[in-house]
Amino acid sequence: MSSPHKPVEAQQSHEFFLEVALNLAKSAAEVNEVPVGAVVVHEGGVIARGKNTREHEQNPLGHAELNALQDAAKKLKSWRLVGCTLYVTLEPCPMCLAACQQARVKKVVYGAKDEKGGALCLGFHVHLDPRTNHRFEVEWVPHAASSKILKDFFAQKRSEKKT
Repeated sequence: MSSPHKPVEAQQSHEFFLEVALNLAKSAAEVNEVPVGAVVVHEGGVIARGKNTREHEQNPLGHAELNALQDAAKKLKSWRLVGCTLYVTLEPCPMCLAACQQARVKKVVYGAKDEKGGALCLGFHVHLDPRTNHRFEVEWVPHAASSKILKDFFAQKRSEKKT
């Protein structure tokens, strides 16, 4: 039986929250942005959302993770996102993983690895570095749809270049 004080989402799985992030990735792709979406979960519910906006805003900081973290900070009225989990469709880059460290998130869950740009694949483990003042958990939860949307997006971009 669910608690009347917790949102319905509180009983959802990693898969559920990655699907919410995937919907944001899809909306990014519709406007020609790299399809990455992110949500911040606090006390079992989604409190913030972000998608890539680099092309639209011509802003190198327009990553889905940063947009979601900024939205969460506004909602919680604090830059300290203690107790929050960031779900993102693609492995965070070093900048975004460092932003999670700065924001004091509890955990990051991602659905697709990024061999060429992901912090963990590149060996940047800021989340575990004992020299930092905050450490947090990072978990890869393989999410086929998160990988597929990226592969399809870049395949389409390559085919457009050929024509």
